[in-house]
Amino acid sequence: MAKKLIKFDAAAYLDNEETIAEYLSAVMEKNDLDLLLAAVGDVAKARGMATIARDSGLGRESLYKAFAPGAKPRFDTVMKVLQALGLKLQAEPAR
Repeated sequence: MAKKLIKFDAAAYLDNEETIAEYLSAVMEKNDLDLLLAAVGDVAKARGMATIARDSGLGRESLYKAFAPGAKPRFDTVMKVLQALGLKLQAEPAR
């Protein structure tokens, strides 16, 4: 009997502020821009893309496109989404 794999969806597990912050912090440690953009997209999906679109002033469809694999959204788009999510970037000295 063949086993069927299901697609993993990180958004299903991002259900509170602490989990979201830890997820994004862990991703940022990887220094991988594509991974970070995917993670921000996961968080936006978890919170509800329509809500993030409304709160950021961006279109829902454009958000899906901006955070699709391989997309290169503008920095101001990412910052608007982070602000709509109630998140901020924080710098600290590299170790």
